[in-house]
Amino acid sequence: MRRWLWLSVVVVGSLLGSCGKALPTLDGVDLAAWKDDKNACGDKRMAMAALIEQQKDKLLALSEDDIVAVLGKPDQNELYKRNQKFFYYFVQPAPACASATPGTKRLAIRFNAMGLAKELAIED
Repeated sequence: MRRWLWLSVVVVGSLLGSCGKALPTLDGVDLAAWKDDKNACGDKRMAMAALIEQQKDKLLALSEDDIVAVLGKPDQNELYKRNQKFFYYFVQPAPACASATPGTKRLAIRFNAMGLAKELAIED
C-alpha cells in the first residue's frame, strides 16, 4: 500500500512539473539591461525596442505573468473596457525622467479578457 502511494505521488508530481512551457528568448535583446532601465531614463531601451517588435510573435499569446517574467514589471498599465489590459514600457525617457522629451515612445502590449497578449506595437 505504501509503495503505491509513493508511486502515485511521484507520477502526479512529474505530470504537474512538466505542464509549464519555457519562456521565449529574444535574440539580440539584453533583457537584464531592459529591466534595469526603468521608464527608459537610462535611454538603453530604444535600440532593443525594434528587436522586440520584430520578434513579437514570440511574445503574443503569453500570459501577463509570462510577459512580466520576460520584460519585467511594466512602467504603466491600464485597465480598459471589456476586461482588456495594457502594459506600457517606455522606450524613450518617460515624463518622470530628467531627460524626458515631448512625444515619448512606448512599447504597448494589449491583453485580451483571458489575460493573454493579443497585440504588441511601439506607439507615440
